[in-house]
This record gives sequence, structure tokens and C-alpha cells, in this order.
Amino acid sequence: MEIPFFWVDAFTDKPFKGNPAVVCLLDQWLHEATMQKIAFENNLSETAFVVERDSLNAQYELRWFTPASEVDLCGHATLASAHVLFSMENIGGNSITFHTKSGPLHVTRNSNILMMDFPAREPVPVACPNIIPEALGAKPEEVLKSRDLMVVLDSAKTVKNLQPNIELLSQIKDFLGIIVTAPDEKYDFVSRFFAPNVGVPEDPVTGSAHCTLIPYWSKKLNKRELMAYQASWRSGEIYCEYKGERVVIGGKAVLYARGEIIVPEVD
Repeated sequence: MEIPFFWVDAFTDKPFKGNPAVVCLLDQWLHEATMQKIAFENNLSETAFVVERDSLNAQYELRWFTPASEVDLCGHATLASAHVLFSMENIGGNSITFHTKSGPLHVTRNSNILMMDFPAREPVPVACPNIIPEALGAKPEEVLKSRDLMVVLDSAKTVKNLQPNIELLSQIKDFLGIIVTAPDEKYDFVSRFFAPNVGVPEDPVTGSAHCTLIPYWSKKLNKRELMAYQASWRSGEIYCEYKGERVVIGGKAVLYARGEIIVPEVD
């Protein structure tokens, strides 16, 4: 079996920056075991699988896999998938709809920026897990939860200089990942994202985490449109807009590599 694949760096316009994702274009769905093995072999934070539903109306089905499991929502691999369809597959028009486990996700092309319409995930305050200060090596200002645990720290400098204990973070089992964030002077806010329980010790740039970050910082800063920066070793910029029950997450993307995966079907 030969599967076309595209390696895309998302939330950046420069190779070796942003968050890399592999996009696999399928004629039909593979067994989940096959897709999981491909994601494990790729060893990136996400591998996206795309199946055409209605090409005339730019409708596609989309699923995302980390090296360890399937996830319900992923921003950078959605951005990468849209970039592939617009740029390499020559999709007409300026919008694509992906049908996913999180419902329909719309991506609009605005010049060289792709704007993704995602569900908002309003965080609510929660008691700080006892292990967090030791695991992060920093004292939280505030702790909230949505799908992820979100830890607010005192400054962008603290976020950027964190050297967390990943083994301790992996003991926090009730959340997909841990978001760490703070206000910034150049950007509206900065963040980092750790998800060791799904095989991603630190994710370089995490679109889905901004479903939680955008509502929080929009209300905190009294701004509907924000500019964010994820301060990983690769780093990336995220255009943000708060729209109540939805958020808009935007970014650029660049193709790094393309080819074919040759793999047998797995029962």
C-alpha cells in the first residue's frame, strides 16, 4: 500500500520552526491499528489522516493520532492538512470543512494565513494538584481546567525558562495535557504545552490548547483579537480571535518534505 504523505511545519513560514505534522491522504479509512502504527513510526506529535467526502464542496474527513493514541482535536495538524489541500492538491475556493470527532471545523484562506474556526473550551478554576509546583519548578498564580490543565504563571520569562520534570507531569492522569501560560509584553500571552501521557513530552505549537487560552486571555485582557506565542524550542506565532462559543486560530505553514509511505495493512 502506498500512501501519499506531506511533512508540514505549521504556525510558521520557515522550515525547522513551528510544529511539524505529517498529513496522509487516503482514499478510504485504514484500520485504526495501521494509522496508529504510522503515527508511531513518524514520531511527531501528530499525524493527520484525510479522506475526501465531497471534493466539489471542499468537504473532508479528518482524524489525528499522536505516537501513542488518537486525539479529539488538533490545531497544527489541521492547519497542515488545509495547507496541503490548498497548496499541493489545488483545492478551489478559499474555504475547507473538515468533519472530525470535535464536529465540523472550517478553515479559511486569507492570503498566506489560514484561519481555523474551532470550538471554545472555557477553562474553570480548579484546585492546584499538589505535584504541579514541584513538577514545573514554579509557583502557579492560578490553575484552571478544560480538556487540559492550565497553569498561569507570573511572567513570560518564567514560562520560557521552565525546565519541567516530565516524569512528574506524567503522573497527572485526568487531563490530556498541561498548558503553562503568562502575559507578555511583545505578544498578548505566551504558552507551552506538555502531554507526556499521549506520547508528547512537549508539543512545539499547540493549536487546540488555544481553544482554552483564547477565552481566558480575551476576558483577562478585555480584547477579542490577540497575538500569541508558543515558547517551545521551535516556537510559533498564533493569530487569535474570541467569538463566544467559537475561537479563530490562525497561522502560516510551510512544506518541508513529501513522498509515499509504503506499509502493509495491519489487522
